[in-house]
Amino acid sequence: MTAHKILNIGIDLGTSRSVIVCDNGIRTYISSYVGYPKDAVSQKMLGRDIVFGDEALKNRLALNLYRPFDKGVLLHSDDPDRNKDEYEKAKSVAKELLRQLVQVVTRDEPEGMILRGVIGAPSLATQNNKKDLLDIADNVLDDVLIASEPFTVAYGLNLYSNALIIDIGAGTTDLCRMHGTIPTEDDQITTFKAGDHIDRVFLDLIRKKYTDANLTMNMVKRFKEENSILSSQSESIYIELPVKGKPTQCDVTDEIKAACRSIVPEIVEGVRKLVADFDPEFQDGLKQNVVLAGGGSQIVGLQREIEKYMKATLGYGKVTKVEEPLYAGAGGALMLCKDMPEEYWDQLKKR
Repeated sequence: MTAHKILNIGIDLGTSRSVIVCDNGIRTYISSYVGYPKDAVSQKMLGRDIVFGDEALKNRLALNLYRPFDKGVLLHSDDPDRNKDEYEKAKSVAKELLRQLVQVVTRDEPEGMILRGVIGAPSLATQNNKKDLLDIADNVLDDVLIASEPFTVAYGLNLYSNALIIDIGAGTTDLCRMHGTIPTEDDQITTFKAGDHIDRVFLDLIRKKYTDANLTMNMVKRFKEENSILSSQSESIYIELPVKGKPTQCDVTDEIKAACRSIVPEIVEGVRKLVADFDPEFQDGLKQNVVLAGGGSQIVGLQREIEKYMKATLGYGKVTKVEEPLYAGAGGALMLCKDMPEEYWDQLKKR
């Protein structure tokens, strides 16, 4: 068929982290930040024209720092004509981010390979959102398919039917019910109460309680990722903050729990809608097989909290979480990429 080797790749270009998995056995991720040196001094200090991920965050004072995705889609893609320059810049930055990911996993591969990828997108991404991803992948990947992120999670777990996936990322929470076919729009819901929402609520609550404390969103995000919890049995949680310049231990137990809990009602309302308008003979199967994925799935006590809300609104519910939340979406995208028939890719080239 072809003399070139095909490398299949699964990709999750996330608001907070971007993940890549491919069938040469390599998988990795970087924080979704890209930085460019501000001047000759920062250029000399860093020794390069572009910096990615945590290194970009660490050196952000010396960089023009960009996070190209917001709420799961390309920044300013909601109104590209009004913000044309910023939109084009976000697209350029996202392409550099994708190129960096692909270079890492193909570093030891021979030249001339066909790079074939599936990229995850939010459940209800618009056609323009999907076109943005295709544009970003252009000249980086040879063949590209865009697929719903919770669908790729389900596909990777072999959950083709009687399952409801809740994928909690930084920008969006995506819900998808599986019933043995490719999910349609009616099978999916996207909400914007996700990791970034928790960060904003947490920051506001801390500032309200400790008015003299000095903190940044980056500090809050890092602390949340290390300490997110909803359990009522947990010990008190403290964060060290500079208060009038002096490091001070601040009790944020109630604040972090309230912030984490703030996303639950909307998630459960999405679950209720997907269950309520489903075939009544199969509703029990959905309620008994709710699966949490994404970074937000690691909030301690979130499973029980969602089950509690489901009991109040739906009678009962059983919630589990994926074993590898970071790689579940990209891993499922890789499986989908490998399983797509060759005729599909041939048809894709003719479009």
